[in-house]
Order: sequence, then structure tokens, then C-alpha cells
Amino acid sequence: MLRSSARDGNGAGRAQTDPTTALVAVFAVVVSLSLYAVVFDGARPSEARALADPTLERVTSELTEDAVVDPAALDGTRGAAPDGYSLNVSLAVGERRWTVGPPVPTEWARAARRPGFDEAARRPSVRLRPGVVRPGRLRVAVWR
Repeated sequence: MLRSSARDGNGAGRAQTDPTTALVAVFAVVVSLSLYAVVFDGARPSEARALADPTLERVTSELTEDAVVDPAALDGTRGAAPDGYSLNVSLAVGERRWTVGPPVPTEWARAARRPGFDEAARRPSVRLRPGVVRPGRLRVAVWR
């Protein structure tokens, strides 16, 4: 004998839900999957890491004393490069130029955002001699 839990015998009242509740459930599942995909994509390691900005911060902290960059301290920035990367630090004030590190490969310097190459710059105040401070341009280039 076959039994059914429906009262009227045709099963019309079983397994039904309010359409609004079903739409809310589908929306919740879609939003959850979307958030998971976004977080997962952001957590993947990528080869094109931004290395120049943190390197520029390290270089600036090595060069700066009382918020003014000292060109004589430029040699102390050689160790600011990330492991396995080459670093070029250049400082320019007017016509004067100071550079530390290997020269930037010319084909990379012209290319915009080549893989394995990153650069950043800022405009610090530079002490040329006691009592003489001028605006300058500090630039770092990092490459593999």
C-alpha cells in the first residue's frame, strides 16, 4: 500500500516554498560564490609584484635626516634591494646627478611595465651643502 502525506491525495501542497524566499536563497548563493572568487583571485601569488614602492620607502628612510635627503648617504642604499633583484637609485637636483647601482637596462627603461621591472619616484628636499636645500627627484628601479 502506498501512503502519501498530502491530504487531498494529489500532492499539490508538498515541497513548495515562497518565491521570495527562493530568490533570496539564490541571491545569497550567487553573492557567496562571487566573493569567494574575488578573494581567491586576490590571494593568488603573481609574478608582477609592485616592488619599487616599498623599496623607495626603504631608500628614503636610509637617505633622510630631518626630512631632508643627504646625497652623501646614497652609497648606504645598496642593500635596500629585494633578494634576487637588481637596484638602481638615482637622485637629481637641477643639473647635478647621483647614481648608485647597476645601470637600468635601456630596453626596459623605455618599456612600460615590463614583467620583472618596476620603478617609482618622489620629489624630496635635498641638502646640497650646509644651509642650501633644493627640490630634487629620487628614483628607484628594481628588476630581475
